[in-house]
Amino acid sequence: MRTNYEHNGVLWIDLESPTQDEIKAIVDQFGITTIVAEELLLPSTKPRAELYPTFAYIVLHFPSLRRAHKSVEQEVDFVVGRNFIITAHYDIIDPLHKFSKIFEVNSILDKSNMGNHAGFFFFYMLKKLYKGVEYEVERVRHHLSTIEGDIFSGHEVGMVEAISNTSRDLLNLRQTIEPHREILHTIESEGAKLFGDDFAPYLRALSNEYYRVHNHIMRNTESLHELRETNNSLLSTKENETMRVLTIMALLTFPLALVVAILGLDSPYNPIHGQPYDFWIIVGIVVVLGTCMVTYFKHKNWF
Repeated sequence: MRTNYEHNGVLWIDLESPTQDEIKAIVDQFGITTIVAEELLLPSTKPRAELYPTFAYIVLHFPSLRRAHKSVEQEVDFVVGRNFIITAHYDIIDPLHKFSKIFEVNSILDKSNMGNHAGFFFFYMLKKLYKGVEYEVERVRHHLSTIEGDIFSGHEVGMVEAISNTSRDLLNLRQTIEPHREILHTIESEGAKLFGDDFAPYLRALSNEYYRVHNHIMRNTESLHELRETNNSLLSTKENETMRVLTIMALLTFPLALVVAILGLDSPYNPIHGQPYDFWIIVGIVVVLGTCMVTYFKHKNWF
C-alpha cells in the first residue's frame, strides 16, 4: 500500500508491504537503482547504510515488545534524497503512523519548521522511532519496579520467571538497536556530502539519540542484574532456613522414635512393657526427652 505526503517541497512516500508495481513506479519516478528496488520488496536480515550520488539507502530494525505479548523486530527501509524520502516497512509501525499525523498537520497549517530538504524529515522520523524504543524501555523499567516490590514481599520463587522474561526483553532491545551504532556512524561521516555541511549537527544529534536510548537500556540491565542477585540471595536464605528447620525436626523425631521403638519392644526383659500404665510411662519419657532436647537446641541458638 502506497501513501503520499507532501510538505514544503518534500515528498514522502510511505510503502507498507509494497508490491512490484509500486516499486516499479518508484524506480521510474526517482531513478533509484534496481538493487535497492529489489531490497524494498522483501525484509532484510541485517541493517545497513549505502550512500549513492543522489540518495541514501538505509535499513534499520526496531524492537517491539508489545505486539502479541512477544518480542519482534520491525524493519524500516529509508530511501532519502534531497527532495524526497521513501519509507518501506512490512508491518504497521506505530511511531511512523504518529509521525504521518504530525506531517499532515504541518502540511495543512503550512508550517515550515521541519526543514527544507528530506534529510530533516529523516531526522525527525528517526527521533520518533527512537522515542518508540524509549517507550519500550520504560515499559521494562515499570516491570522492574513491580518485580522489586514483589521480591521484598516474599514472592521470590515467582519472581524467577518474571526476571527471566524481563531479561529476555532487555536482551532483545539491546541486540536490535546495537547495530544502529555503525549505521549512524556511516551516515554521520558521509551524509554531509548529500545534505550539506550545515546538516552535520543533525546527524550527530541522531547518534546522540541512539546513545541516550542505548544507555537507558544498559542502566535497566544493570538494575535487573542487581535484582536477580538480591532475589537469588533471598531464595538461598529461605532455602537454608527451610533446611535448618527440617534438620532440627529430624534431630527431634529420630531419637524420640528410636526411644519409643526400644521401650515398646515385646521382650520379657523390657522393664516397662506389661507394667500398669506402660503407655503413659513411654509418653512421659518421650515428653521429658523432647523438652530437654528443645531446651538444648534453644541454648545453642538453633531455633
